[in-house]
Amino acid sequence: MNAIASAASAVDERRPALNLRAVSISRTFAGLVALSDVDLDIGRNEVVGLIGPNGAGKSTLVNILTGFDQPTDGRIRLDDEDITAVAAHNRVRMGIARTFQHARTFRGLSVRENIEVSALGAGATPGQAAKRADNLLRLLDLSDVAELLAHALPHGEEQKLGVARALATHPSFVLLDEPAAGLDEAEIPAFAEVVRTVREVQEAGVLLIEHNFDLIVQVCDRIHVLEEGRTLAVGSPDEIRRHPEVVAAYLGTIPSGVAGG
Repeated sequence: MNAIASAASAVDERRPALNLRAVSISRTFAGLVALSDVDLDIGRNEVVGLIGPNGAGKSTLVNILTGFDQPTDGRIRLDDEDITAVAAHNRVRMGIARTFQHARTFRGLSVRENIEVSALGAGATPGQAAKRADNLLRLLDLSDVAELLAHALPHGEEQKLGVARALATHPSFVLLDEPAAGLDEAEIPAFAEVVRTVREVQEAGVLLIEHNFDLIVQVCDRIHVLEEGRTLAVGSPDEIRRHPEVVAAYLGTIPSGVAGG
């Protein structure tokens, strides 16, 4: 614990941001267009879904929002501040956290230590880090594996640890990249409740990137649909699941629970 505690620094007293926006974002790779003039905004206490076929540009947009990549054109704004050039680790301290499709953990540390390290890296004191770890272990139903090393976790539990590490930074905004991958269908309702708790209790804005459409419509206030790097549609869950172009391009059929006519 002493080695972990030494990583702590003063708590950031910043005012929580209210809005994270991608403004006219374009990204090309060797002439190939990954994103073209995409706008997206996430407010505090809001859950926004991001869906689209493989290769639509979802992960590229998340990487740009979180500072892991730079746009070819366009800006990223946190409230009125242009943060396009801000490095990824500094965006964490500004209140922007993320998960990855393949959870990134310290595999030689315990589940609890993983969460504490994330909190400390975002400026929490050792006491705050320990308290956040306790709360997140309960929230994500990880208490029974708290002392296990991360490398010993089943895939679904490791995904939940990735979410816990992101939430440990006490973010204003958290971007969840396919967090339900590897979860059993029976675990989806409980995970949906976690997302609602992040919004309602932690008062964070959430961007949820998911292939599980049932989860998306359960928890999202708005859904943003990408196709071939461009915005295909933006709307409420009801609007999106009845949008003919979305059904044709992404869903293939009318999703379950939607009556015809």
